[in-house]
Amino acid sequence: STIEKQRRELQVLIAELKDRDKELNDMVAVHQRQLLAWEDDRQKILTLAERCTLLNDELNKRNEIIKSLTKRLKLLESQQSDSKTTLESTQQKFKELSQKVTDVTLHCQGLEEENQSLHCSVLELSAKTGRLQAREQELLTMLKLKDEAILETTDYITEFTAKFKKLESALRAAKAEEFSINKEKQDLRLRLKELILETNKLKDDLCEKMKENKKQQEEIIHLRQENGSLKNELALNVENAKRKDQLLQFAKSKQVRTDTELSSLRQIYVKQQHDLQFLHVNLESSQELRQ
Repeated sequence: STIEKQRRELQVLIAELKDRDKELNDMVAVHQRQLLAWEDDRQKILTLAERCTLLNDELNKRNEIIKSLTKRLKLLESQQSDSKTTLESTQQKFKELSQKVTDVTLHCQGLEEENQSLHCSVLELSAKTGRLQAREQELLTMLKLKDEAILETTDYITEFTAKFKKLESALRAAKAEEFSINKEKQDLRLRLKELILETNKLKDDLCEKMKENKKQQEEIIHLRQENGSLKNELALNVENAKRKDQLLQFAKSKQVRTDTELSSLRQIYVKQQHDLQFLHVNLESSQELRQ
């Protein structure tokens, strides 16, 4: 009965050992799956970090482009405002000049036409000053010379009426110059329209770049938030892995204890077998003696 009891206990221990072995195998399989999931998460984090770096580089490039476009736009606006200011000042000077010329028109119609051509030339030169500011001083000098020439011509008309024919020829030359100046004025107006169109186009491009930059910033914020959540999840996975390792260590120590107990039980079982065989031999010998 003792041997049967020990056998049953041994069978129970073996069954428990099998259960512990199965538990250990399941825990090892779970740990392997967790390691694979951790490796996938690590690869995803590395990919997201590289993508974030690329997006930051592209964002810096787009910011540089926007800064250059902004500088160019400010330069064009400043040039346009300077052109307007110069035009207004030139128009004011022209009004003063036309007031002086009205006195001369009583003496000679030719001088009036020449004054008109000078007026057109002054307007054209004032438009040129918006694009060619370096020539502004030269134009002002030319206007002063024209004023002096008009005053001198008024004095010469009162003294030399015989030079009227020469003035007519000069008038023809002035008309030709007026035609060329009007043509140049039209060209400058077309150029001004092109500059305005280009400025509007640059403004539209700047607005589009700002919208695209805003979208990219939102995407970067979303990626950063996702990266933070992944980091938190990774920390939780690492903590769970540590806990699993601790449980595995406990299971291993328990397995060692179980193996030790099993070996001791086996030794006891072997001893009991030897005792049983000895008792059996003694029983046979006693039976022979009784016979």
